[in-house]
Amino acid sequence: MSIDKDFGFGTQIRKSPYFDATVKWGAAGFSVYNHMYIPRDFGDPEQNFWNLVNDAILCDVAVERQVQITGLDAARFAQLLTPRDLSQMAVGQCKYVLITNAEGGIINDPIMLRVEENKFWISLADSDVLLWAQGVATHAGMDVDICEPDVSPLQLQGPRSMDVMKALFGDDIEDMKYYWLRHLELDGMKLVVSRTGWSSELGYEIYLQDGTRGNELWDKIMAAGEPFGLKPGHTSTIRRIEGGMLSYHADMDIKTNPFELGMDRLIGLDAPHDFIGKAALRDIRDKGITRKQIGIVMDGERLASPNTTFWPIKHNGNIVGKVTSAVYSPRLEQNIALAMVDVTAAELGCKLSVETSTETRHATVVEKPFYDPKKKITTGAA
Repeated sequence: MSIDKDFGFGTQIRKSPYFDATVKWGAAGFSVYNHMYIPRDFGDPEQNFWNLVNDAILCDVAVERQVQITGLDAARFAQLLTPRDLSQMAVGQCKYVLITNAEGGIINDPIMLRVEENKFWISLADSDVLLWAQGVATHAGMDVDICEPDVSPLQLQGPRSMDVMKALFGDDIEDMKYYWLRHLELDGMKLVVSRTGWSSELGYEIYLQDGTRGNELWDKIMAAGEPFGLKPGHTSTIRRIEGGMLSYHADMDIKTNPFELGMDRLIGLDAPHDFIGKAALRDIRDKGITRKQIGIVMDGERLASPNTTFWPIKHNGNIVGKVTSAVYSPRLEQNIALAMVDVTAAELGCKLSVETSTETRHATVVEKPFYDPKKKITTGAA
């Protein structure tokens, strides 16, 4: 199947600076994320997984729009938005953060980058944080400016990604630490490069700051990566579930609080500064949670594809939760899933039943992540 570069549903859904390049390189299907098209099909998703874990893939993730915070109070405003303690966040550092509302519900789970002393980028998951941040800024009484800059990231992920980066930027790139960034330039293109990604593999994100040169950058990276087996690809559902990585709107939403996800470490309740949702999250912590995210393995034949609806979960005949993300892992040779259940059904080894769209399957609660739980691959310690 081929897609014409004029494909689209109207001007209200934006095309990324890499759109034409991805079509040229074989993108055959797209989804919508942050009001933009994101490539979701370069052929067989299982082959995409193997390309990722064995060599490297290049993914158009320009849909991860940036919310830029600048001004003399940029650091103070960034801290207001997230429960994570940013007091020790250095210039050039990145952090995975949660953005919560006044009730402690999760609005987004982005990567925050401190690009300069008074300049932060929030690299978004799929929700309208720009509007939220601008609304908060209106009433915060702080010296800040909130906008969406001309910044579009690519993800270069997989064990050969460092070889590709060295071919592009030189051997010094090998010294870049996990969750840190650098300002680089490639043929006059100003870039911010970070040791981050959404793959649970070794990888980088490359933030282009000139949307007119997207196709040029894509082609240049693909050419540099050819000797190392680089393939065009898309974020891998298989690998992200293996790694226990969460997808907003699927594994969490505005009704989910961080404690239900086991993300206590991202909540700075004992820090002296205030943030939106602090009182509510303290109350949730003190009262305890009633449901919890878990990992499960399901029996039966391999799942033909990821779930497209939430599957009810039963324990002793009663509905206790739902499967949020499910897939067959060809590496583990198991049907694996992330789920949200009552705490009474969350113990390791607990036997559950899952009502898929076609049948009932037996399931067992297991440890997550399902693969590389110490994140040795991602951090480069493997």
